[in-house]
Amino acid sequence: MKCPFCGADDTQVKDSRPTEEGAAIRRRRACTACGMRFTTFERVQLRELTVVKHGGKREPLDRDKLARSMNIALRKRNVDPERVERVINSIVRRLESSGESEVSSKAVGEMVMAALASLDQVAYVRYASVYRNFREASDFGDFVGTLEEEDVSD
Repeated sequence: MKCPFCGADDTQVKDSRPTEEGAAIRRRRACTACGMRFTTFERVQLRELTVVKHGGKREPLDRDKLARSMNIALRKRNVDPERVERVINSIVRRLESSGESEVSSKAVGEMVMAALASLDQVAYVRYASVYRNFREASDFGDFVGTLEEEDVSD
């Protein structure tokens, strides 16, 4: 593993532990060149997934990008980080086990929206405002209105 600080190729594993209920391995590493320590995670990847964007562009599914987008929506919200991690793992597993090698960005976005709706309503609205490209304050009002209608009908 290459050191993220100095770029040296020689690093040593100092400690390994299972995390995420055994679904990943957390490794503490130390660089033999500069002495800096860092953490890596090793996860099972069932298949290589490609996300097809709206314009037809294709890029590999990036778990970290998925996590960043959810964490931005959840910023300053009182949601347990372990719950968020489990939800991210669940989304990635569902995508990998779907049998498809390509998935649309719309499908990924809808899965994230559903997950955020169950985690935190404010984060759900934040994510929706970007995902659905809200342009005006009335867009927020309309969206929240549909949420309130769904709550009444449940």
